[in-house]
Amino acid sequence: MRILRYSDAGYSKKIKSLDRRAIPSPDVVATVSEILAAIETTGDRALCEYTVKFGGPKLKPSGLSVSQAEVESAVASLPTRVRKAILAARANVRDFARHSLRESWFTKNKQGVITGERFDPFPRVGIYVPGGTAPLVSTAVMTCTIAAAAGVPEIVAVTPANKDGSIHPSLLAALALCGATEIYRVGGAQAIAALAVGTKTIAPVTKVFGPGNAYVVEAKRQVFGRVAVDLLPGPSEVLVIADANANPTWIAADLLAQSEHGHGSIAVLLTPSGDLIDAVAQSVGRQAQESSRPELLAEALKHAILVQTTDLPQAIAIANQFASEHVSVATDDPGVVAGQLTTSGCIFLGGLSPVAGGDFLAGPSHELPTGGACKSFAGLTADQFQRRTSIVRFDEESLRKSLPHIKIFSEIEGLDAHGRSASIRLPSKKKRSLQ
Repeated sequence: MRILRYSDAGYSKKIKSLDRRAIPSPDVVATVSEILAAIETTGDRALCEYTVKFGGPKLKPSGLSVSQAEVESAVASLPTRVRKAILAARANVRDFARHSLRESWFTKNKQGVITGERFDPFPRVGIYVPGGTAPLVSTAVMTCTIAAAAGVPEIVAVTPANKDGSIHPSLLAALALCGATEIYRVGGAQAIAALAVGTKTIAPVTKVFGPGNAYVVEAKRQVFGRVAVDLLPGPSEVLVIADANANPTWIAADLLAQSEHGHGSIAVLLTPSGDLIDAVAQSVGRQAQESSRPELLAEALKHAILVQTTDLPQAIAIANQFASEHVSVATDDPGVVAGQLTTSGCIFLGGLSPVAGGDFLAGPSHELPTGGACKSFAGLTADQFQRRTSIVRFDEESLRKSLPHIKIFSEIEGLDAHGRSASIRLPSKKKRSLQ
């Protein structure tokens, strides 16, 4: 963990170096490209081969799909307290999602043409839920629940299996309870490829959702255009803006919570208070000793940085440039600070708002942009599961009123057939008078 103070030599240059872009390494790009080509060529066979190659179970195509019996067993064996937590989170996420759904609308333009937009759920979507170091039950809730709330009829979940081919029962139960209609025990770039191009076992989807490691994110990047994708979310990020009155123990806990995701995770504190920085640094050291994931935490804390700014406005300016996935505002007047933040994925107001509360329960999805992408993209919302269609309906009167303008555009652009395609639909006034 580094400490940077505004009085340090090269402070301004070091602050600028905080800005970053998530650029994949050439090796990752090449590997993913190879995987996509193999899945497209040999389908299930390549899917199974790459699963073994990257440390997964040895499966036959017939074993890729999780059976209904496995799902029912996982749901039935779910401990009561775990079920209650999943259902509580599902309820909050579903209610939040319903507020984000877009509704179809219609109006008339100045010429009387009926125009509008219709919003329909995608017919079939793919949800990637990471496995690996932790069974991300919360990710199942934060993705499948939203798809179900949007009315998606086919929700296809893919997640890496353990070496024996099993999936953590709580994760499996959460996927089922939150709306997954198909579940496959496969992960990595090969799973994204299968969702995008389809195999004999896994039919292709129309849009891919979910976070993942560098290979998963790069696979989503490479299949974009063949299918739609939601975001390209990478390692977890948290940025805390605090004043001298903030609780250093709580801030340290938030920094550690996001850091325990491991490699690539970033934790930043911005505060004008030098005393707070010292207190947070000490608390991080104490709390880190209690971690059950010390190796992952130690790796992530190499990227953590505590910054003493000249004042609070400078902290806000740095935060807007950094564009963090999570931003915690631990100041006396958090609403005022939050009103000046324009590039944050999700803002947590006040010291009593832990980032983990948003990760697990509050309602907004925890799938958020990273790597500076918050400057341009928002987090996962229900409307991303909807497809927009424009609607236009002319009648004779509105077409006649529109025709002069259509003809002008046709003439300017030299597209005679465009103008004729409109005028040919209208009977001439002379013919109408003879009838």
